[in-house]
Amino acid sequence: MVKVQIVFYSMYGHVFKLAEAIAQGVCEVDNAQAIVSQVPELIPPDKLEAIGAKDARASFAHIPTATVEDLADADAVIFGTPTRFGNMAAQMRNFLDQTSGLWLKGALIGKPGGVFVSTASQHGGQETTIQSFHTTLLHHGMIIVGVPYSAPELLTMNEISGGTPYGATTIADHDGNRQPSANELKIARFQGHHVAEIAKKLCRS
Repeated sequence: MVKVQIVFYSMYGHVFKLAEAIAQGVCEVDNAQAIVSQVPELIPPDKLEAIGAKDARASFAHIPTATVEDLADADAVIFGTPTRFGNMAAQMRNFLDQTSGLWLKGALIGKPGGVFVSTASQHGGQETTIQSFHTTLLHHGMIIVGVPYSAPELLTMNEISGGTPYGATTIADHDGNRQPSANELKIARFQGHHVAEIAKKLCRS
């Protein structure tokens, strides 16, 4: 069984919905298992409540907390984060900064890795967030997997949509009211399926 770990941070639920779609894509592949977990929150509960995120986070409170050891046990890892000024969120950075022990052992070398993100606007740093995230994956020796143009949804032009060849994305709008579209979720499912297929081929070899 190929294990694909999906590790995400989500504040208002947009990244979580992409993570669910990615997990669906993974599970479409025979003998592939999706394991979804979230990194720990760093913002105090009263601050989350003040910005309207406490109730939103309750919808995925049942998702277990990710551990560094989960990454070593996986055959592939797909990371999800909202964008913060063109970079990953501090919660995800904090989690990754705890993986130096894995780096010392080379525990992630050769594993496929991917990234998916959410931004407030079309030009809010989707691609810079993913590409800057890739730097960490490369330092770990991971094999970066994006979304090839065999996913036809990348070419959608009749609506506003996230989705890049670097990874699945969604646009939340400045007030967070826009939810992932059907097109964006299809791209996310494609990414999960694609990463699982590659991990499966590598495991066979």
